[in-house]
Amino acid sequence: MTTKSLKVFAPATVANLSCGFDVLGCCLDTVGDEMVIALTQDPNVTITKIEGADLPLETHKNVAGVAVEALLRQYDQNIGATIEIYKKIKAGSGIGSSAASSAGAVWAVNYLLGRPFTKQQLVSFAMEGEKLASGNAHADNVAPALFGGFTLVRSYHPLDIIKLNTPKDIVMTIIHPQIEVKTSDSRSVIKNKISLQKAIQQWGNVGGFVAGLCTNDYQLIGRSLEDVIIEPLRSILIPEFEKVKNIALEKGALGCGISGSGPSIFALSKGLQVAKNVAEGIDHVYKKTGLEFDIHVSKINTEGVKIIL
Repeated sequence: MTTKSLKVFAPATVANLSCGFDVLGCCLDTVGDEMVIALTQDPNVTITKIEGADLPLETHKNVAGVAVEALLRQYDQNIGATIEIYKKIKAGSGIGSSAASSAGAVWAVNYLLGRPFTKQQLVSFAMEGEKLASGNAHADNVAPALFGGFTLVRSYHPLDIIKLNTPKDIVMTIIHPQIEVKTSDSRSVIKNKISLQKAIQQWGNVGGFVAGLCTNDYQLIGRSLEDVIIEPLRSILIPEFEKVKNIALEKGALGCGISGSGPSIFALSKGLQVAKNVAEGIDHVYKKTGLEFDIHVSKINTEGVKIIL
């Protein structure tokens, strides 16, 4: 064991990125939780403190607890852990609240153990937390939280995570309306079958988005931020979605869409000033709704979970 206790920053993430449902995601730099993890000789995982959210302390009901238990079962060395969680990402926000807890916890435990597991293995453990939260073991949030930057889940069976290039001028604007859209509810509106025409359109956008990242082609990234399958169904759950999207594009955003399962909305821009202009435009739209909301402007975090000194 390299150290007995560790404090980490567990970042927020944006999943799907319009065209990549359950396979694309990216990691934010300025929004995230803090966690304190310690190893114990008692072979149990205990959640000792949660601040900032009303979440269960029972290990089997907490995403961080479930994820760490999955890791320690694989480690099989009669080691336990204690977990403190300081939530700064609201549950149901659409920017990876459960993923931050799951990813931050397994990253820290792995570090304390001397890093016996790869990042890809950590994703599989963190997915157990996502399964508890939403009923589906998806990796599009936990993968970027652990790898940093933009990630592609090429395959779930077997799990194959690819870290993609992050163009240096990409900046994210996020609006989080203070309403809760549960991931399980948001998934329930999705159809099980889609037309071949729409599937072809979506595949093209995923390929275009990945190519745009790899070649630093901002315009190609923007053209590819199109969702013809999920967004038309989920956007009705988010107040003023179309107005937000329209103003973001008018202010110069490359593209705009639903962050994860919502209700947060993301916009990708080239350059910090454009991202700030987008934030001002969205702020103007949402002030008219009477709803409380938060707006974040963030560069992409290429590191993922990191130690807080």
